Amino acid sequence: MSELSQVARPYAKAVFDLAKDAKDYTKWTDQLAFLQAIMADEQLVQVLEDPNISNEQAGELVLSIGKGKLDKEGQNLVKLMAKNERLAAMNDVNQQFLEMRDNAEQVIEAQLITATKVDAEQKIAFEAALSRRLGKKIKLESQVDKDLIGGAVVRAGDWVVDGSVKAQLQDLVGAIGS
Repeated sequence: MSELSQVARPYAKAVFDLAKDAKDYTKWTDQLAFLQAIMADEQLVQVLEDPNISNEQAGELVLSIGKGKLDKEGQNLVKLMAKNERLAAMNDVNQQFLEMRDNAEQVIEAQLITATKVDAEQKIAFEAALSRRLGKKIKLESQVDKDLIGGAVVRAGDWVVDGSVKAQLQDLVGAIGS
């Protein structure tokens, strides 16, 4: 686990607990995504890392950019993270919050990688099949990889099924070479 990931954990947990208690994950999902986007700006990061900028000034700069996008709790998070010199961990806070939220909502992100584009109907069928198989709601992202030749690769958490023609050919070559 990286240092920023460890630093981010208590902030992500606190935000998750607030969202859970309020039964409103959407507000925090939006605010953290916005803050992550702000903190992804390289020019802003350079300014915030300037030793002549105080922690309070760093927080106020982020808040000025986020004016109207952050509620009181969101503003308090920025102030606290700035005070503790933790603004650089915002990406990790967001990622960990999203993992906690998805776990609480019994949602798992999955990838469907195919040699050709899948249509909406096929995507819905894959989501339904994965949902039955894994017992969770599925957020399916599909992508095309022409190197697969045919078939598909499905990834959901640690679970991977490689039904691609490329994998079958590699298995065949391995069997012949043995």
